[in-house]
Amino acid sequence: MASEETKPIEEITKTGEELPEEEHETRAEREARERREEEKRRVSIRRRKLIPPFVMLLAGAIVSIAMRIWRYDTRTMLIVLLCVLLAFYIAGCLIKYMMDHFEKQIEDANAKEGEVIEKELAEDETDGAVKETDEG
Repeated sequence: MASEETKPIEEITKTGEELPEEEHETRAEREARERREEEKRRVSIRRRKLIPPFVMLLAGAIVSIAMRIWRYDTRTMLIVLLCVLLAFYIAGCLIKYMMDHFEKQIEDANAKEGEVIEKELAEDETDGAVKETDEG
């Protein structure tokens, strides 16, 4: 069993225990973390944008090599290759769309979870302030 000092910050906040003052995220740290996350998103979007062309070109290379081996005539080979390239480009676009959609769902779920945690922390802080004024 891990002691309370070795628990990760996320685990402590999920259990509802209050974090020590030095472990609260400062505004600068939060902004730096958000910038890093935004840069990660940009990189993944750039990489994902290349999925349809790679899928299309890979399928085209395989089909053109296979048709050369099977000695197709040039006209038939070009027609089949064009159809294959179009079909696999569309398939790559569908894969990209699905990946974008799944990432958006994950981001929405994380944002909603973050709002709930922030709301709970804000309520705890206001409850503490109310108790202090009642005692004072």
